[in-house]
Amino acid sequence: MSSPKSAPGLGASSLLLMALACGLCAGGNYFNQPLLHSIAQHFEVAESAAAASVTLAQVAYACGLLLLAPLGDKLQRRGLAVTLMLLAALGQALCGLAGNLNLFLLGTLMAGLFSVAAQVLVPMAAALAQPGQGGRAVGWVMSGLLLGILLARSVAGVVSDTWGWQAVYQGAALLMAVVALWLWKALPASRNPSPTSYPQVLGSMWQLLRSQPGLRQRTLVSALAFASCSVLFSTMALQLSSGPLGLDDGQIGLIGLAGAAGALVATQAGRLVDKGLGRISCAIGALALLLSWPMLWWGGAHLGWFVLGMVVIDLGLQCLNITNQATVAQLLPAARGRMNAVYMTGYFTGAAAGSALGTLAWRIDGWQGACTLGVALAVMAGLGTFSMRKTHRLQAA
Repeated sequence: MSSPKSAPGLGASSLLLMALACGLCAGGNYFNQPLLHSIAQHFEVAESAAAASVTLAQVAYACGLLLLAPLGDKLQRRGLAVTLMLLAALGQALCGLAGNLNLFLLGTLMAGLFSVAAQVLVPMAAALAQPGQGGRAVGWVMSGLLLGILLARSVAGVVSDTWGWQAVYQGAALLMAVVALWLWKALPASRNPSPTSYPQVLGSMWQLLRSQPGLRQRTLVSALAFASCSVLFSTMALQLSSGPLGLDDGQIGLIGLAGAAGALVATQAGRLVDKGLGRISCAIGALALLLSWPMLWWGGAHLGWFVLGMVVIDLGLQCLNITNQATVAQLLPAARGRMNAVYMTGYFTGAAAGSALGTLAWRIDGWQGACTLGVALAVMAGLGTFSMRKTHRLQAA
């Protein structure tokens, strides 16, 4: 990957700082995934009760996207992003200091709700990018977000093994607060030149969804893809910590490193959008998603297959997400924040649904039930992807 180019009001160092902030915000919602067994033991609850925190984090994030991220089209973006990040840090601190499961879930709710600071920074990067470089700017910032998500599992597992699972959240809270203050000093002020009232912002989001078929199609495809991946994310720790593999927190976390290859696709997918080749990266993503689940099925008992499946499924998800998000950011520049909020709300609603359904499938038929559900959702995402391509050809004609 070539280094990010400077943009008016946004230097390369600021772009990389935004990527770091996005990674911390989004990654914080994934700390619990390799730690479910330890969290359940600490609070003396069933693993399924601890697994509810995965769904809660994604539901809270989706609510934040719907209610808070659109404020980026009304308020000064730098101040909004910093405020949200500090509140997310407070939620992480509450998780790390919680004395019972209810307080832990409250902290999870706060951290998820306010971590949408990341989705204020993504359209901000696109707004400040040079003409024709919006896809690349989104790709770089999203690379940080994706690496944060992928590395969060590994870091959480290693820290948990060394200092205990609560140290994961305490350390994250401190680091997020420091980076938030750094953002305030480093970023330029940025505001929508035509701000609207908050009720108008929320009302216009529904109108955007109705009037923009590309937004509807890409949101649905990405939501189905993330739902498929979330089936894996909500059950992998349960399978890997029990069954024939019997891994501990640190080992489960390290498996998350396998998926880091997916983040490398992010800037390349953004470049394809800038070149008008987004359909190619969407097709690659849909096929990778489908191919990953047979590998994960076998990987329930064979670690090598599981690692390979993790690489492929993350590649598939990131190809689809980055391409669709970068394309949505270009549809209506004046409503970029709201368009992104609609897209990401649908994206994480799909994630929350996938987590909830994945936990249910695990209860019914264990790993085989989870894999069957994941395959079904991947097939639906693939059908939506190739249907979307045909629709675009008809419109172009």
